[in-house]
Amino acid sequence: MTDDTLQTLDFERIRRALAERVSTRMGEDLVRAWGPLPTPEEAASFRRATQEAAALGYRLGGVFDPRPLLARIRRGERPEGAELVEAAATLERAAELKREILAAGEGELARVAARIGEHALFRRRVAEALDEAGDVKDDATPKLKRIRRSLNPLRERILRRLEAVMDAHPEAVQERYVTLRRDRYVIPVRAQQQRQIGGIVLAQSDTGATVFMEPASVVPLNNELAQLRLEEEAEVLKVLAELAGLLAGDAELEASLDALAWLDAVRAAALLAEDWGLTPAQDGPVGRYHLAGARHPLLEGAVPNDLHLSERTRILLVTGPNMGGKTVLLKTLGLAVLMHQAGLFVAAEAAELGWVRRLEVDIGDEQSLEGGLSTFAAHLKKLDRILESAAPDALVLVDELGSGTDPEEGAALAQAVILRLLEKGARGIVTTHLTPLKALAGRASGLENASMGFVLEEFRPTYRLQVGLPGRSYALAVARRLGLDEEVLRAAERFLGAGGARVEELLERLERQQAELEARLAAAERARREAEAVRSELQVRLERIDREREALLEAARAEVDRMLEEAHRQIRELRTKARKGGSERRDALREVMEIRERTKPRTAPGANPLPGLEPGMLVEVPSYHQKGRVVRVEGEETLVQIGQVKIRVPTAELRPRGEGAPRPKQAVVVESGFETELNVRGLTAAEALDAVHDFLAEAVATGNSPVRILHGKGTGVLRREIQNFLRRDRRVERFHDAMPGEGGHGVTVVHLRV
Repeated sequence: MTDDTLQTLDFERIRRALAERVSTRMGEDLVRAWGPLPTPEEAASFRRATQEAAALGYRLGGVFDPRPLLARIRRGERPEGAELVEAAATLERAAELKREILAAGEGELARVAARIGEHALFRRRVAEALDEAGDVKDDATPKLKRIRRSLNPLRERILRRLEAVMDAHPEAVQERYVTLRRDRYVIPVRAQQQRQIGGIVLAQSDTGATVFMEPASVVPLNNELAQLRLEEEAEVLKVLAELAGLLAGDAELEASLDALAWLDAVRAAALLAEDWGLTPAQDGPVGRYHLAGARHPLLEGAVPNDLHLSERTRILLVTGPNMGGKTVLLKTLGLAVLMHQAGLFVAAEAAELGWVRRLEVDIGDEQSLEGGLSTFAAHLKKLDRILESAAPDALVLVDELGSGTDPEEGAALAQAVILRLLEKGARGIVTTHLTPLKALAGRASGLENASMGFVLEEFRPTYRLQVGLPGRSYALAVARRLGLDEEVLRAAERFLGAGGARVEELLERLERQQAELEARLAAAERARREAEAVRSELQVRLERIDREREALLEAARAEVDRMLEEAHRQIRELRTKARKGGSERRDALREVMEIRERTKPRTAPGANPLPGLEPGMLVEVPSYHQKGRVVRVEGEETLVQIGQVKIRVPTAELRPRGEGAPRPKQAVVVESGFETELNVRGLTAAEALDAVHDFLAEAVATGNSPVRILHGKGTGVLRREIQNFLRRDRRVERFHDAMPGEGGHGVTVVHLRV
């Protein structure tokens, strides 16, 4: 793209907007020269990076531009310590930014951030040699450390000697204090009495009444101090020169600064997109330009329009009155293409843009007084260049084609130019006022009429693009509305001729039909929005109902959990009661079974009872791990006697025992609350024996035998203690190690007297 094209389409204002959003001088220099990128791949890469930057939201605070410092160092100038500290801080912040971006994952930002170097040597030496203010530290070098260790004691000796002089000659001292003159320690002495002290006068007061004297006894010490200062300064310069050399000789520095500038520009593009409401355009095939809701990004309150150019509509011929927005429409498309090819987002709701090899623009009055060219001649030169570069991958934007000369000749030339552009496959928008061009769209394939809306009754443009409808000039209509003499208007209509009048009448009729269609479309859109609002309201209600249902279910689940916890608490209390034996043991067993009866799951209503069950039949009750006899079949439930206790269980759960007993087609297995295996691994012997005691009591109370105690193999101590306990327990009939495939010596199987 030429600089003239960028200037005509106001791309310089886009650059300024980016420059307002960068954080560094390096980024500012980059975006002020920003423009369309060489390839679609580079532009797409920058757009992807912009999307990543918007999501990541990184910042470049604490980064300054070290390039002027580098230039001075390379010219042989001495850097200041504070500048070197700033350069190290910038490189440290760059390394932090690199780590932040790489931690966010792979992408375009990570690809560029990876180019930032660590610059570890320079950063480390700056931290070792300079403090935060940029002053060289005492221990920057061994020699500097030795020099500064000597300086402070020497200063103290000088101060003590000067105090001694002032004590010895109080009458000669103007005021009692020590100061510096020419970097040497002196005292203020009355001018008339300076000979009394003796020494070197280095300065005097404005009145001459006071001289600043270096006593003779202090001169050698001051000389020694001056020598140390010279050595200190030389060593400081040596340190600064070393650091400057490390910075200037860093091979990764240029790449790091370029990466920082690029990351700053990407961040600025993301901020611009957010501030202006821009969206990324998709790359389309060559010659295809689709913009939905496109607007000029530099105009506040710009009216959005849909723009479409493709093989079917290669040239859009826009007509209509002045100040109707035709030129803004041209610039909207041109600026969108420039921003897209510069890797920036565009001002549209959605966009698909093909890559443009040449963007040719002829907008505005290009009259050249110096070149002796009229407006028409300047346009002709541009048209010649446009026709030469016209191709399917070229975009042409021409404002007021055929103007600046005789209307008939201008119209003829304009028709020829448009037909030539169509023949070469170029895409573009052409605006004009010439009536003969409006009829060309009906004869030329690829050319389509369009106009900018105008409300004559309100005497205002709508700035809305109306594709398929040529625009009226409204010259006579506006003149009539403004009250021009009616006889003059009728004469103008006669001069216009019947053909011209019929064209204006036809266009007026088409405009009315267009307005009616737009009104119907608006009504349909309102109805759609109302239906969408109703649907959204119903969706909200449904979601609220779902939330309420979920809350009720959650409350029910919480209540069930509470009830189960209460049942478990009661069972734990009954375990203690069952240990006492006798009638209390039987009562505890009965209460345990009743609690489990209340809390165990039930079969679903309507389940078929097990056929063939009869009173007296021996059955197995899986939920209690017990056998019992049927007392009475009560449909879905059966009364079963287990020992001395009678309980009701779901009929479908029972498993008949013995030969010829009917088998259920499908049984519902409900797990009981008692586990027949106790795991005591990891417990001390005392803790394990206590747990085994309670476990055996519950097993006897619920009639479970045999049971398993999992103690592990380990050293064998826990196994031995548990088996000794079992030998003494009267509830134990016998015990033995488990089979090798079922735990072996790590598990003891206990048979109980139940």
